[in-house]
Amino acid sequence: MLPCGAVLWRRLLRKRWVLGVVFGLSLVYFITSTFKQEERMVRDRNLLQVQEHEQPIMWKVKFSSGNSSQLSNQCRNSVQGKLLITDELGYICERKDLQVNGCCNGNVPSTKLYSCDSCMPNGCCSIYEYCVSCCLQPSKQHLLERFLNRAAIAFQNLFMAVEDHFELCLAKCRTSSQSVQHENTYRDPVAKYCYGEYPPELLPV
Repeated sequence: MLPCGAVLWRRLLRKRWVLGVVFGLSLVYFITSTFKQEERMVRDRNLLQVQEHEQPIMWKVKFSSGNSSQLSNQCRNSVQGKLLITDELGYICERKDLQVNGCCNGNVPSTKLYSCDSCMPNGCCSIYEYCVSCCLQPSKQHLLERFLNRAAIAFQNLFMAVEDHFELCLAKCRTSSQSVQHENTYRDPVAKYCYGEYPPELLPV
């Protein structure tokens, strides 16, 4: 035999007005929750738009000619080249002419300063080390500053860690999504390392 409370509860649930009240309360709860979620989404979206349009990215890039590594007679360099190396002073040399302090030997005839030998007028080069060396020319500072001023939020993670001209050129000359089309084909398969403001022209499909 069922307890008295359970019998009363069953009888109440059979009444249409009770079911109507339960349904109405559920509907009110659903609508309220939906509106609150929509308000949160709109608020978050507006916050992102304010951050994107009103707060410029605080780039840390410095374009000073004298830095601590130069003062200590040590050079950072492009490291990975098998045949060529570019140091932070803008010299490009053969790997065998790299000195123990990380700088290219400027007394070797094949060592060049700010060389753009494999580079096109649009700032794209076929050899990474020449791209870095050409990008380090003092005259390229204004071009790089214009690029940073127009750079999208998408580049923030890539360039926010960059602190000076040399690091910016290393990062800028690396191939990225700007250098490819359809995610697997270079825009320009010859000159694919770019320091310029714009990516290479898209190849016809």
